[in-house]
Amino acid sequence: MKVCILFASPRPEGNTAQLLKPVKEKLTELGHDCRAYSLYAEDVKPCLACRRCQKDWSVFGCIQQDSMENIFDSVMESDLLLLASPVYSWSWTPPMKAALDRLVYGMNKYYGEEWGPSLWEGKTAALITTCGYPVEKGTDLMEESLRRYCRHSKLNYAGMLAARQRSYKENFMDEEKQQKAVDFAQKLHEMMIKE
Repeated sequence: MKVCILFASPRPEGNTAQLLKPVKEKLTELGHDCRAYSLYAEDVKPCLACRRCQKDWSVFGCIQQDSMENIFDSVMESDLLLLASPVYSWSWTPPMKAALDRLVYGMNKYYGEEWGPSLWEGKTAALITTCGYPVEKGTDLMEESLRRYCRHSKLNYAGMLAARQRSYKENFMDEEKQQKAVDFAQKLHEMMIKE
């Protein structure tokens, strides 16, 4: 099985990266091929809302020449899309928001003169996120956003792994977070092999 990971933190060794690492390691150990994109290092332009992607229902079709074409190919080859982003203002970081906007238009051919297909219908998406608030207050809007995104795109929502850091004076990762990350990876693995 293939996993496409979109990592969208400006800190390559920050909290979100630390939470993602054991998930990726466990998925790899379980035999999954994980391909990760660090969106802050990629060239991901915002959507132009030009609707050129709606002209051809067989391809992503964006006119912008950037990293999204490779990301599209990876998503299409994958069984699981794993989104990893810290919470910024109760939402996604800017490059993740840009990537999700581009994908929702390029993958869903709903916005042209005629209603078309969802190119990624049936794929699975999951979320890894970190925040400074209590998880239920810090991540609720982001999770609901992804639930609606999945419903709209005909994707299967597989759940969220979220963790809080109260203070930068303390270490983020601990044994409990490590175990939750490994358990989350196991859950994703079991979901993928059932499909």
